[in-house]
Amino acid sequence: MKLLHIDSSITGDQSVSRELTARTVAAWVAAHPGTQVEYLDLATAVVPHLGADALGFRTGQAAATDAQRRENALSEALVSQFLAADVVVIGAPLYNFTIPTQLKAWIDRIAQAGRTFTYTDKGAVGLAGGKTVIVGLSRGGVYSTSEGGRAMEHQETYLQTVLGFFGITDVRFVRAEGVAMGPEPKAKALAAAEGEIRAQTAVAANQPEVAQVA
Repeated sequence: MKLLHIDSSITGDQSVSRELTARTVAAWVAAHPGTQVEYLDLATAVVPHLGADALGFRTGQAAATDAQRRENALSEALVSQFLAADVVVIGAPLYNFTIPTQLKAWIDRIAQAGRTFTYTDKGAVGLAGGKTVIVGLSRGGVYSTSEGGRAMEHQETYLQTVLGFFGITDVRFVRAEGVAMGPEPKAKALAAAEGEIRAQTAVAANQPEVAQVA
């Protein structure tokens, strides 16, 4: 089993989402011995945002310049790495009500027609099913307990949507909310997240029903 561990927080050792992913990966490996782990840090191995030279995988045109060849090679490496993983653990802090730009750049690179999704006469169909994704969410405030908070949050909802678009039905979330509201709320949030980590990593990979109860 191959596990791809992705972090996107820019706050280094102060990052709660990095703590969540580290604990999640350790718990998964303990529960599923023999798992091979590959690590991608989007804050240090920064993925450039899409530009004109990076659109080869969308247009289907052959690269004509060195810049286009480099961009195509990067997109190919990232989507191949993602598709090769059986389990993906993603650290996603809430920045300005959504995910970090570093994580969005990575998603834009792997959102490739013919690789992670395709269009049919009945609409879009995901091609990257059969894998488990566990997302470690960190939030300074609390967004999940009120209608207003849920309306402002475009982090978990976006990831659920785009991963579902790729055909992934086993999407699990570990949440730590209110971590900027003082030491006691942060400690409670991390304790609650630890319980979620144990529960989510104990379940075998590729279980569609997990997405419904997470």
